[in-house]
Amino acid sequence: MTAPILRRLADLRALTHEWRQQRDVIGVVPTMGALHQGHLSLAEAAKADCDRVIVTIFVNPKQFNNPEDLTNYPRTEQEDAGKLAPYNIDAIYVPDPDEIYPEGFATTVSVSGLTDVMEGEFRPGHFDGVATVVAKLFLQTQADRAYFGEKDYQQLMIVRRMARDLDIPIEVIGCPTVRESSGLAMSSRNQRLSEKGLVIAAVKHRVMRALVQALEDGEEFDVVAPQAQADLLAAGFSEVEYLQLRCAETLKLLPITDRPARLFAAALVEGVRLIDNLPVSPA
Repeated sequence: MTAPILRRLADLRALTHEWRQQRDVIGVVPTMGALHQGHLSLAEAAKADCDRVIVTIFVNPKQFNNPEDLTNYPRTEQEDAGKLAPYNIDAIYVPDPDEIYPEGFATTVSVSGLTDVMEGEFRPGHFDGVATVVAKLFLQTQADRAYFGEKDYQQLMIVRRMARDLDIPIEVIGCPTVRESSGLAMSSRNQRLSEKGLVIAAVKHRVMRALVQALEDGEEFDVVAPQAQADLLAAGFSEVEYLQLRCAETLKLLPITDRPARLFAAALVEGVRLIDNLPVSPA
């Protein structure tokens, strides 16, 4: 059954008030639409954990530092609702822009430290936009639990810190990255790649897996990373913006894996920017 689509905060609040009266546990899955199996896995996880589930769809202009990316971002609301139907979620919240950013809106939520590296370095202002809209959605939905994919691991860490720092009473749950059979992390951006581009993009996962193995075998990152970067460029990536080993908790750079870590990468193929990360166990 297709869930009702709500566009006004008042309608959402009326529904969540009723659920609160029943002592239901509410889960939320924030998305920008163009749903793929990765998003649907979050809805499935939320439905397994919670009495009620809201999936939000809002293409947030404040997290796009490139106007062209905002213009090109796919809007597929009806298709998204159809994809969610088998998961029996309870509401789809597609807020009108003035419900999120009403006239005179003048507040920005900024998380320092975690936002200065990787995506924050290459996409100035991106995480301020993410933190601001997610804080709004947490408060608007009044959810008990929120579900995010680990593909955007840095975003997951920032959202957790934001909710903790602002005392928003919500548990932020990270869910495993969903991948194509090729290993490519599922992303709305993949739709912009040609068949050849998809083949090239899939190489990144294989290169990253090999690098993870070397690191877990005790190799120093600076010794083995240059070959991995060269392999990506040789495969057809036009640019590797970053390939880094960082602490899984603090996101601080690491020379070796002496603690739980993540390997992060961002690279471009056919003008499409793809990110990914993998866990690295201590050597």
